[in-house]
Amino acid sequence: QVQLVESGGGLVQAGGSLRLSCAASGGTFSNYAMGWFRQAPGKGREFVAAINWNGGSTYYADSVKGRFTISRDNAENRVYLQMNSLKPEDTALYYCAASGSYPRTPRGEHEYGYWGQGTQVTVSS
Repeated sequence: QVQLVESGGGLVQAGGSLRLSCAASGGTFSNYAMGWFRQAPGKGREFVAAINWNGGSTYYADSVKGRFTISRDNAENRVYLQMNSLKPEDTALYYCAASGSYPRTPRGEHEYGYWGQGTQVTVSS
C-alpha cells in the first residue's frame, strides 16, 4: 500500500507561483508513475500532469503546458508540481496519485490506484 500526502497549497495572486509537494510512503516509489490531478468547485476531477517512473517522460494537460512542471526525486520519495503564471482558473483542490502501470504513464484517473487527500490552491484575480 502506498500512502500519499500533499503539501504546498495556499492563496496566491494571479501571476504568482506555488510549488506543490507529495510525499510517498509504504511502497517502492520508483515502481510507480505519478500524477497530479485537480478538482475545481462544481466540476469533475481533471488530469494536470504525469511523470514516468524515472522522471524521463512527462505529460501535461494543454491548459497548464508551459506554466507547470512536474518532477520527482526517487531518493526522497517525492513528486513535485511547480506552478508558475497562475491564473484564477487554476483554483482547485490538487491531488497527487500513484499508478502501478509500469512502464506506462497513464493520464486517466481510473488508472491511478493510490490518492492523497489533496491540497487547496486558490488564485485571486
